[in-house]
Amino acid sequence: MRKVLIIDTSILCVYLEVPGKETCGSGNNKWNKQRVVELLEKEEKASTTFVLPLAAIIETGNHIAQARTKRYETAQALAEIMEKAADEKTPWAAFTDQSVLWDAQGLKKLAVEWSQLAAQKVSIGDATIKTVAEFYAKTGCQVEIL
Repeated sequence: MRKVLIIDTSILCVYLEVPGKETCGSGNNKWNKQRVVELLEKEEKASTTFVLPLAAIIETGNHIAQARTKRYETAQALAEIMEKAADEKTPWAAFTDQSVLWDAQGLKKLAVEWSQLAAQKVSIGDATIKTVAEFYAKTGCQVEIL
């Protein structure tokens, strides 16, 4: 079974070392750049496919733009990852694989479902990341959100 790793905003920020977002998690589940890199290297060696959700791109881009320092360098690093996803460069899944989620039908589905999720304090970004995970699960992939 093919495994896909959905990269969440917090982990992407840690990986890119976005100023002010260099760590995430709490208690025994604290993430820093070293831990993220080690896991990504292990997963890449295991032929896991990495998925970059649109929400993670937008949210990470917002964090970079609001950072006090290193905006240009960090934006360049995010841009490199975006290009790899656009080109389906291993280990990245083709970004276009997700395009079906953002057609008129997909947007209407999100509109219907999100109100209930918002009432549970789930952001629209997290809701769309959940949608991406469900999309890959329906194709028979083993899915993990990181």
